[in-house]
Amino acid sequence: MANILIIDDEKSIRKTLSEILSYEGYKVEEAADGVEGFKMFQAKSYDAVLCDIKMPKMDGLEFLEKAREVNGDVPIIMVSGHGNIDTAVDAVKKGAYDYISKPPDLNRLLITLRNALDKTTLVTETKTLRRKVNKVPEMIGQSQPILKIKETIEKVAPTDARVLVTGDNGVGKELVARWLHERSNRAAGPMVEVNCAAIPGELIESELFGHEKGSFTSAVKQRIGKFEQASGGTLFLDEIGDMSLSAQAKVLRALQEGKITRVGGDKEISVDVRVVAATNKDLLQEVESKNFRLDLYHRLSVILIHVPSLNDRREDVPLLVDSFLDSVCNEYGISRKAIDKDAMKALQNHNWTGNIRELRNVVERLVILSGKTITVEDVDDFVVPARDKKKISS
Repeated sequence: MANILIIDDEKSIRKTLSEILSYEGYKVEEAADGVEGFKMFQAKSYDAVLCDIKMPKMDGLEFLEKAREVNGDVPIIMVSGHGNIDTAVDAVKKGAYDYISKPPDLNRLLITLRNALDKTTLVTETKTLRRKVNKVPEMIGQSQPILKIKETIEKVAPTDARVLVTGDNGVGKELVARWLHERSNRAAGPMVEVNCAAIPGELIESELFGHEKGSFTSAVKQRIGKFEQASGGTLFLDEIGDMSLSAQAKVLRALQEGKITRVGGDKEISVDVRVVAATNKDLLQEVESKNFRLDLYHRLSVILIHVPSLNDRREDVPLLVDSFLDSVCNEYGISRKAIDKDAMKALQNHNWTGNIRELRNVVERLVILSGKTITVEDVDDFVVPARDKKKISS
């Protein structure tokens, strides 16, 4: 049952609309002016709002602006007896779903309300589907370093500050970047990822900035680069330490000026991106070796987040194992397997050179090869590589 808020200073209008909508099966609440209506709108969730324009204390257009800031997805239908075309246009420009003159045509009012509620349903379903498709995994762990990272993300994400994420391979640097994006004001925009280590040096500039048709032999058509694709959202530059010096110079200019130029072009294109970079290298050491620009390092490292290795937060291993057991067993469509205490202790004591990525693979291997309960013998048989067993025995 949809919940409708009616805001009107005329009691007779409120009562009439309330009776009609209640008869149609809607749940209705009333407010006598904009101030009261806004308080109710802040305190409760409504599926649609019918709002008068000329009211004491706070008129309908002011309510509309404030309500859009609180929740821009709720359709607000303006209803007024003092309206004209200019008022209607102004209301729609400010975000009103529709405008209806008093006395309202009841058929038109009901159709408009029904369409508005259908739109609300579609918006909700779209957001739910997007969350399912783009669901960001939880950052699992209660160790002090992980709690510190979560705290930093909550503080930094709503800003546009550039972030440099450091740590060994497999520790979850990409996950930190995704959390920063999802909790930012850019979450509705794209998050575009570039693995700088996987792109040949001669192609990295084309990948980042795009190119014009004919700018080089294989440029048979115009290409939009990652900076343009990420405009309005977040650009994640993974393995930034492997980027060529020439590409670094162009990235620095893009960060300084907010503009890029495609390869083979001369037109400057404005881009609005938040850059999050990640590396497993010591960039200051790379600077000393003249492999990385110091000015770019300072541009990227407004905020530094270091993700520790799994060996440095072994207390999180049981939480991670439990989570991976749930997800892996669910993927394979089998009952969740148990793990005994000795097996868990053995996993905690293991040398995780591959970090979280390795642990996830190990759990999947144990799920496939072990019985209903994962034992310490399973860990010994399926986790420790044969070459390491030879070293231990010798």
